[in-house]
Amino acid sequence: QVQLVESGGGSVEAGGSLTLSCAASEYSYSNNCVGWFRQAPGKEREGVSAICYGPSTTYYADSVKGRFTISRDNAKNTVYLQMNSLKPEDTAMYYCATATVLFSGNWLRQSTYNNWGQGTQVTVSS
Repeated sequence: QVQLVESGGGSVEAGGSLTLSCAASEYSYSNNCVGWFRQAPGKEREGVSAICYGPSTTYYADSVKGRFTISRDNAKNTVYLQMNSLKPEDTAMYYCATATVLFSGNWLRQSTYNNWGQGTQVTVSS
């Protein structure tokens, strides 16, 4: 199974920026797409953003549109989540996960994803 390792989390003040990375041990059809989810204490896990290699598509939750940017470096099998203008409500554990195919109707569904990383903590203070 493809191994996923998240990194880049940390503590920042509101308005600050962080870039999360999700590195896969290899590329395969099963990780053609990568999604980022987050879970705050006491809340359900929610989708944040996703990206597919082929066809090239990106998805964003309304709560992060205009602030977060997802991208991938295919040579490094790594997906990045650039997070700007962070807010205290962005505080959560962030997870990346892989999927074979994503479309607008399924990218937010956790069951769509076949493999999950261990998560990286993001804390935004006011």
